[in-house]
Amino acid sequence: MTEQTFNNVWDAIEDTPQQAVSMRAKSELMQALEQTIRQRGMTQQDAAALFGVTQPRVSDLMRGKIGLFSLDALMDMAATAGLHPHIVIEREPIAA
Repeated sequence: MTEQTFNNVWDAIEDTPQQAVSMRAKSELMQALEQTIRQRGMTQQDAAALFGVTQPRVSDLMRGKIGLFSLDALMDMAATAGLHPHIVIEREPIAA
């Protein structure tokens, strides 16, 4: 068996590079949102009112239920929370 190394856990567990990139972005957004909610001392009800979602939806966010969230929804929530998410494009070197 050949040992493999990966840049991050998503590269290891997702089927395609595209899925890994999406999951990595969702994970980072969810972590930032959870941290913001905790730092502000918000209840789940407070966060739900801010984001325009239900309290159970915020509970799903806080429990890391990543599969229940689209990247768009998380970007919207982050912007509403006053965060400034952005995308960084890194190009792979072109093979000669």
